[in-house]
Amino acid sequence: MTTDPALLAQKIQALDETAAASGKAPDEASDKGSSANYNVAPTTTISTVVKRHTEPDDDSTRRLRSMRWGLVPPWTKAGADGRPDAKGPLLINARAEKVTESPAFRNSAKNKRCLVPMDGWYEWRGEKGKKTPFYLHASDGEPLFMAGLWTTWRPKGAPKDAAPLLSCTIITTDAVGPLAEVHDRMPLTISAPDWDRWMDPDAPIDEGLLRGHGDLDRIAIREVSTLVNSVRNNGPELIAAVDPQAEQTELF
Repeated sequence: MTTDPALLAQKIQALDETAAASGKAPDEASDKGSSANYNVAPTTTISTVVKRHTEPDDDSTRRLRSMRWGLVPPWTKAGADGRPDAKGPLLINARAEKVTESPAFRNSAKNKRCLVPMDGWYEWRGEKGKKTPFYLHASDGEPLFMAGLWTTWRPKGAPKDAAPLLSCTIITTDAVGPLAEVHDRMPLTISAPDWDRWMDPDAPIDEGLLRGHGDLDRIAIREVSTLVNSVRNNGPELIAAVDPQAEQTELF
């Protein structure tokens, strides 16, 4: 994700709450390029979009919030350092087919649904030890918005006014078309007309969106360097085509 949160919030008409969460002044938090990340790893803090109420009776509004990638269910125990116990699995993904039934996700699926904006994502094809990385991204250069779930966590005994840990997971679904030739799963895309319906905190989850592929027609694929295999590498070279002369494969 390379779009600055302040610019993204402006583009999608959302309140930017990421600067307040970071403790930075708005002008400092929005320095050009300060938030670009070409190799986002689990437990990294990322930007998400939610719809929430300021007051119980007002209209819910879009907000851009910083969250930990990897959902931490409210019942998670705290470790000796006061942080969530890391012994359990990293809940970075949730299968669309199970989010309404899984104990880890069903409460969030009721009214804590979010969008996870990204320029694109990486996937690998091939046998172990010989996997080829691909970058799957929007062919128009604009961010994609993936369906996600979020929740809040506080250690047991923490004051009620203590700031909670916000965390999220990205929903995945069966890959289709050329994407299925790279991997059998893909993030669940939500198209702009459906954003508010997906995030609506006052409505039940839309089962139709769970079975859809919202922005599939915008996604293109290109092979990229194995530099992406290490999270220590983080720069625009990670998304560069292995063969710059090769034409991108678009879905439609």
